[in-house]
Amino acid sequence: MKLDGCTALITGASAGLGREFARQLAGRAETLLLVARRKDRMEELRAELTRSFPRLNVQVFESDLSRIEQVEQLGKELERDGLRIDFLINNAGLGDRGHFATANPQRVQDMLLVNTVALTALTRRYLPAMIAQKRGAILNVSSCASFLPMKSFAVYAATKAYVTSFSEALRMEVADSGVTVTALCPGPVHTEFDDVALRPNEPQQKAPEFTYVSAEQVVRHALKGVESGRPIIIPGFAMKLSMTIVRLMPAPFLRLTSRLAR
Repeated sequence: MKLDGCTALITGASAGLGREFARQLAGRAETLLLVARRKDRMEELRAELTRSFPRLNVQVFESDLSRIEQVEQLGKELERDGLRIDFLINNAGLGDRGHFATANPQRVQDMLLVNTVALTALTRRYLPAMIAQKRGAILNVSSCASFLPMKSFAVYAATKAYVTSFSEALRMEVADSGVTVTALCPGPVHTEFDDVALRPNEPQQKAPEFTYVSAEQVVRHALKGVESGRPIIIPGFAMKLSMTIVRLMPAPFLRLTSRLAR
């Protein structure tokens, strides 16, 4: 789908990839609907974008996607305004780095709700209209973590496995409907994500620097991939190569390498 003139809904728009999606779409979209918990940051972003693109319609919606009632309220607000969404970017996500047995139960629940439940609910709400108008694109931000179980990242990796699998299945269901579904699976990116996912007093665990890709590059690859109708996007040569190898490896070998890495 060509993105020029689209109305894009971006969750997690106050920082990181979400903010970068808004910046790169600003010169092309007709309307940007920004969703996040931190309204002040979104207001700053709106001011920045409208200074550069005065004709751009930017609307801000404060919503905590870990609260089901707020997800429902968001949908009602958008419907009340009569907004036709043809590009849904499910970008909001939470992480938690550390052993599952010592995880904060509330953090685990919030992660499940944001990463899977809210994403699924928003997709279900806006997909039927896209199918009816025979135009639309859904970009679900997953992760390279979705391709293999990850110790000390167990719940996060599992939620992203759901996102990738869900996206692939949905893509098959809407084939030839004029709607595309794409999973974006980045590796490490320099955003706030690592800092937020790190628990207090836990040692910092950084991936090798050569595996990192900038937020600008991730979003550029993602938007190009959506327009070309790609099913899965893995930005960066290093991660693309390593994930290709991982996906070809048998599960027993992955378990063995995981044990040896302790």
